[in-house]
Amino acid sequence: MSKLIIAAGTGFLGQVLVNYFKDKFEEIVILTRGNTKTIDGIKYVNWNTRTFSGWEKELENADVLINMAGKSVDCRYTEKNKKEILLSRIQSTKILNKAVLNCQNPPKHWLNSSTSTIYRFSLDKEMDETNGEIGNDFSINVALSWEKAFFKTETPNTLKTALRTSIVLGKNGGAFIPLKTLANFGFGGTQGKGNQFVSWIHEEDFARAVDFVMEKEMTGVVNVVSPKPIRNVDFMQKLRKAVGFPFGIPLNTFLLEIGSFMIRTQPELVLKSRNVIPKKLLENGFEFKFGDIDSTFENLIQK
Repeated sequence: MSKLIIAAGTGFLGQVLVNYFKDKFEEIVILTRGNTKTIDGIKYVNWNTRTFSGWEKELENADVLINMAGKSVDCRYTEKNKKEILLSRIQSTKILNKAVLNCQNPPKHWLNSSTSTIYRFSLDKEMDETNGEIGNDFSINVALSWEKAFFKTETPNTLKTALRTSIVLGKNGGAFIPLKTLANFGFGGTQGKGNQFVSWIHEEDFARAVDFVMEKEMTGVVNVVSPKPIRNVDFMQKLRKAVGFPFGIPLNTFLLEIGSFMIRTQPELVLKSRNVIPKKLLENGFEFKFGDIDSTFENLIQK
């Protein structure tokens, strides 16, 4: 009997994982803030990140626990939102540590979300798990606190892996939809200076990489990104070509500030240069199905 638990599995990435793993595990349990119910053989169990209320028993005898909990960073960084971004990540990780330690038969492997934003802004150096340089700003400090909350509690019977994930490009959610909309309306030009790197991964490769990490029992930190970061100017040009829109008005930093205020997000999400590579995945023999941006866009735009 194989059992997978996904904490906060109802969001975009949680659903990508559910669709990928639904035939690979005999039992899938999703911890959700919604009601307890079963749909299509998948069990949804109500949980919260402050107290045990019975949900913690679901962790018994699980093969794998994946924690995707955390308020989306796609919002304005008001003090209230910043606090929630940090706490939603720390609290869920801390209570899961307690739950795992309380288990008679704890999950064999726990994969916790993290982010490739943990590395500094870089236009030159490629950041891998060994030589990557950690920066210092709000998003980076959130990532550091998150990983610290995850790793500092030792779980002797449970392997631990932090997934430093980049922008996941998918058909039904995440960053791809607003980017495609911008391109379709003629605003798919360079964002900011355009020389900043975008680290990205196709949703299917994201799920395949998670599967690979489980199979190889990889622990510690793993960069879940495609092998080729691409400059924003090229990323947007290829996106325009893929959606078939002839031109794109560039958005300088000032216009981005206004635009991101209108759509209630933060300019940093497109202005930061994330130059991150998946050294550990490649060294362990992982093969990307969508290693370049052209095939990725082509696949995502297909009807």
